[in-house]
Amino acid sequence: MTVERPVREAVFAAPSEHGDRERMRCAHVAAARQFQVSASGPEVWGWQGRTLGRRAGDCWLRVVSTAKDKAGGRLWEGTAIADTHVPRSVPRPRLRGVLDWTSPDVAYRAELTEYVPVPPVTRGTPALDQDIALPDSWWSELRSALGALATVPTDRESVRQNWIDRNFRRFLGIDPVRVRETTTGHADLHWANLTGAPLVLLDWENWGRLPVGYDVGLLHAYSLAAPATAARVRHEFAHVLDTDAGRTGELVALAQLLQACSRGVHPTLAPLIARRAQELTHTPVPTP
Repeated sequence: MTVERPVREAVFAAPSEHGDRERMRCAHVAAARQFQVSASGPEVWGWQGRTLGRRAGDCWLRVVSTAKDKAGGRLWEGTAIADTHVPRSVPRPRLRGVLDWTSPDVAYRAELTEYVPVPPVTRGTPALDQDIALPDSWWSELRSALGALATVPTDRESVRQNWIDRNFRRFLGIDPVRVRETTTGHADLHWANLTGAPLVLLDWENWGRLPVGYDVGLLHAYSLAAPATAARVRHEFAHVLDTDAGRTGELVALAQLLQACSRGVHPTLAPLIARRAQELTHTPVPTP
């Protein structure tokens, strides 16, 4: 199994270049015009300014852009395919329309979905910096959602073996492991993609086949600065994380996060991730 892209760990912020910010804003206005909606909510920028979303009445309008020669494919189509293939028992926004267009150098996709009034647990970062109180029913809903998602057949691959083969020794200091048990998962399960009660799972562009334990291992890693919440994740998903397959999936998630941390992302979380990896492998994490 490799990862098509690194874990989406970078800053959720507007593009640093003024021209890119205005280009995305113009694209959002054009999409609103085509969908005949009026966007009036505050701007919400995605990973490295790649996406721009705003509320538009009872809808959410999100525009994503990429270089023209990189449009299409798994990430581009993830939200639309999830809408038709993932059962409604997995709580997520319904897709109401998709619009594609290109400029000479840039491709755009606009997705109009239903507006979710419950805010995500975190904004602007996938990680917790303090413990949160979520009701027992929320944890039950998350277990049920991930269980239902696991049953979805798909040939979409979110994690691939050749990424593990190339990177485990570099980031974990151990020989690569062979992933033998996979499941269908969200692949970007963090606190900015989960709402508070009632639970809704956001951002479906990267879902697909991945190692058992990867999703909950990723969520646990993003909780490490909030010890009580991290303990709750371990408790609720002990049936996954305490298995050999689950530990393998968690190690894949930790290795990806350590790769992101090596690029300067989440410097305060990095030592906690390294310590968790060492607890599982009994091997010191290589220093950058």
